[in-house]
Amino acid sequence: MSNVKERILGAVTIMSDKDAEKVWYLIQSIFTLNNAEEVAPDEDEINAFEAYHNNDPEYQPAISQEDLMKELEI
Repeated sequence: MSNVKERILGAVTIMSDKDAEKVWYLIQSIFTLNNAEEVAPDEDEINAFEAYHNNDPEYQPAISQEDLMKELEI
């Protein structure tokens, strides 16, 4: 077993079940992303990104950062 894998296992064994569950979800996410198909953004997505990037005062996100943090339980 590699040193990195040993360190990961060691860390997981001493963390709380709640934290270990978060690590498990991160691992699942990595596998999901590695198997995801890359899709080009559509025109609306490009426009929204440009408005956000350029600090356009008319830009309104679909969800607030606070609500997103709550949704992600961060």
